[in-house]
Amino acid sequence: MEPKESFFKTAFFGGERRGYHHGRLKDALIEAARRLVAEHGPGGFTLADAARLVGVTAAAPYRHFTDRNALMAELAKRGFDLFGQRLAGAWNNGLPDPVSALRRMGSAYLAFAREEPGLYGAMFNNAGNLATPDAGAAADKALALLRLACDSVLRSRGGSEANGHRLTFEIWSLSHGVAMLALAGHLNPANEGCDPAPVLETGVASLIEAAMRRSAAK
Repeated sequence: MEPKESFFKTAFFGGERRGYHHGRLKDALIEAARRLVAEHGPGGFTLADAARLVGVTAAAPYRHFTDRNALMAELAKRGFDLFGQRLAGAWNNGLPDPVSALRRMGSAYLAFAREEPGLYGAMFNNAGNLATPDAGAAADKALALLRLACDSVLRSRGGSEANGHRLTFEIWSLSHGVAMLALAGHLNPANEGCDPAPVLETGVASLIEAAMRRSAAK
């Protein structure tokens, strides 16, 4: 996927890389990091690279970020904020039923990873990126929404919410694995049996059934 350039160039350079608007350097650097992660991966650039892309000196980023890790933490925080919004919109208060709503969340998860590789890379490449309170809170909020969905699905099927915590991490792990395989090109909808969406949907259904069996065994 080609990295998005329109927002970056229009918002910070007026369509051309001539410099940054006063007071917007922080946002420009964050957008540069987002683009660089999409192009080179989370570890494929330096703070100086971000400064060069923005068109400022290598020392300029230190006005806003103590180091590269601080920049990545802010990028992860913004990524989880947007991710949470996408998941909340897909969940839509569990309407018309929790299972259908959870299925929509799965589609939203895959779409976010595909459309925002820079943010997704910053969010999940290194748990250390969530060490700051703001980034950690944004991640917790998104995960809490998935926990709510899992609890609702189990409750709607007569299962125990005590299994919700485990199911949440099982579905999250599966979703991340499918998303990463799709981003790397290993899951291609053009190939039979390799469409990420039904692969995820089938896997989630199996995890829910396993959670229901655990409930029945107690």
